[in-house]
Formats: sequence, C-alpha cells, structure tokens
Amino acid sequence: MAPSFDTFIGYCAQVLRVGGTLLYPTDTIWGLGCDATQPQAVERIYRIKGRPEGKSLLVLVGSLHMLRSYVEEIPEVACELLSSYPTPLTVIYPKARGIAPNATAADGSIGIRLVHHPFCQALLEALGRPLISTSANLSGAPYRGGFLQIEDAIKRGVDLIVPRDFDTASGIGKPSAICKVNGTALEWVRK
Repeated sequence: MAPSFDTFIGYCAQVLRVGGTLLYPTDTIWGLGCDATQPQAVERIYRIKGRPEGKSLLVLVGSLHMLRSYVEEIPEVACELLSSYPTPLTVIYPKARGIAPNATAADGSIGIRLVHHPFCQALLEALGRPLISTSANLSGAPYRGGFLQIEDAIKRGVDLIVPRDFDTASGIGKPSAICKVNGTALEWVRK
C-alpha cells in the first residue's frame, strides 16, 4: 500500500533534513533538490548533475514570510509582481542570507521562486527551510521533458524519487520567467 500524501511529505522532509537529495515535481519542470541551507547537500547536487561549482542554483520558497528570511530586502515592485505574475517567476535578489554559500552566485546573489505547486508548498512547509531546485538533467545536456526522459544517472544519484502520482499538479514543462532586482526596479532576464 502506498503511503498517504502527508506521510510521504514528512518522509521527504526527513530525508532533506539529514542532507539527502530529491528528484521531485515542481511548478515548472522536474527538479533536483536538497535543503538550501546545507552546503554538503548542495555539493551533492553539483556532483549528481556534473555541474561545476560556482554556478549558482535556484531556490524555492513557499511564502513571502519564508522569502523575507533569506534575502536582505524585497523591493515593493518585486512583491507586486510576485502577487500578480500569471506563470512561475524567479527573482534574482542581490544579497542572500542563510542560504548555503555554494548555492549563491559569486556576488552573493540568488534566484528565488515563490512556488504555488501543492507538492512543493507542502514539502516547504514540512521542511521549514528553502529548497534547492535545479533542472533534472546532466550539466550541459538539454532538459528533455517529463519524468520518463530524465537520465538514469540522475535517478540513481538521488536519495529519493518522488513517485509521479504525488505530482498533484503537473508543472508547465518549461523553465520560469526570470527577472533581476536592480535597486528598486526589476529588469527582465527571460520572459
């Protein structure tokens, strides 16, 4: 018998708390994740992907309250956009705090997405910390689509794979829009 959604969310959070890695559905595409506050777990994500360290990773949060805990400042224009943008949106903030240093860019900036995906929200609430989210593909290889196209090396590398039936709301199948905080304004990186 398969575990209930709540039981499985609790198990995922437990794996992440001890530095584990996860292959999971997001509001965009399937991602690789870990507790974004644990440098050793972040290092494992780099190894699984074969990605050079020093390239920043994306972080997911489940609420504005959580977001405020991990960046120094959220300009009003970013709050307005986060509450009204119709598709998933990643905002690059200039100064992260409390995030594993090896997840941020060299200048200390970090891309963070406020997710509304039911699985991700439940997991973030249970974990109580932000979650690394990077595409589930080997570094340099294109992301090929859904779960079935994810390379076996990725699947073998993680500690836990979320069953596809726990993907309670399929993502949009493409990366999010991205904008960057520039003082009190935002500039678009990708729409």
